[in-house]
Amino acid sequence: MTPTQIDTWHKPLPSQLAESSRIGAEISITGKWVPKTAGGLFRKSPDSKEMLQEWEDIHAGARTDPGILATEINHAVGADAVLVHHIFRDADAVRHYFSTTATKHMQALLRVAKPEHHLVRGITVPAAVREAISAKSVPASFGDYLYGYVKDNYRLPDPKTAIQVTAKWTCAENDPERLDELKYWWQQVAAEAHQIEKGLSRFEVFQVHGENAVITHETFDNTSELQFHLAKGTAHKYKKHLDKIAAPECYFFRGPVAWTIRTYSKFLHLPATYSNLGSNFITPGGSMSAGRTD
Repeated sequence: MTPTQIDTWHKPLPSQLAESSRIGAEISITGKWVPKTAGGLFRKSPDSKEMLQEWEDIHAGARTDPGILATEINHAVGADAVLVHHIFRDADAVRHYFSTTATKHMQALLRVAKPEHHLVRGITVPAAVREAISAKSVPASFGDYLYGYVKDNYRLPDPKTAIQVTAKWTCAENDPERLDELKYWWQQVAAEAHQIEKGLSRFEVFQVHGENAVITHETFDNTSELQFHLAKGTAHKYKKHLDKIAAPECYFFRGPVAWTIRTYSKFLHLPATYSNLGSNFITPGGSMSAGRTD
């Protein structure tokens, strides 16, 4: 790689991405669980039903935990799985949850289900959080905040229409310079999206601990905004650059995703799991990681 290329990958952040994040000490976790014995359709096998019931019980316990700011149990569309999502007040809240609620239910849950990848993100994900999650044998990637933006003064988007997209991209080669290039291209996506995609209200990029990889998190106001992003916007424009240096490991869509979105993401070869909002809870006032309600 030439010095000119290296200089290119280290361009300063534009002003819209350089503003400090206001998520503070909050930690977000988004992950996927599948039944050990799958059915033909979602919740058809006994394991599917028991897996969902365990998660509903976990959700009920999480609602009473003062350290949990939000929780969701999302039913996968076209797959035998659930996407779970939690926002914790801070690292101590994560540790408390995994030592109490998670510990109480883990044995029963693992009898009928198995965890797939979980994406954990925050300004900084402390070692204690990484250890608490890893101790439960949950496969996870941990991302520290790099850059991004949040529009509308961190207002919570309408849960009835908003779509959350959380993904992991990993460099094709174990080369730190490739990681710099990957971060550069996501910087280009974010900067341009801020200008031309008015309904892409949140865009955040996190660097994964111990890997040449990033986690991205995007919030779209509705299906139309996401469709524009995939078909005509920054995803359409920049994916060819990303594909040259990295590959998507997982894409988690949470919200009312139309069949057209599933078609576009399939065309872009995204390893996607789609889900509709199921049981959910947001603490009064909301959070900075998902949006404020006050």
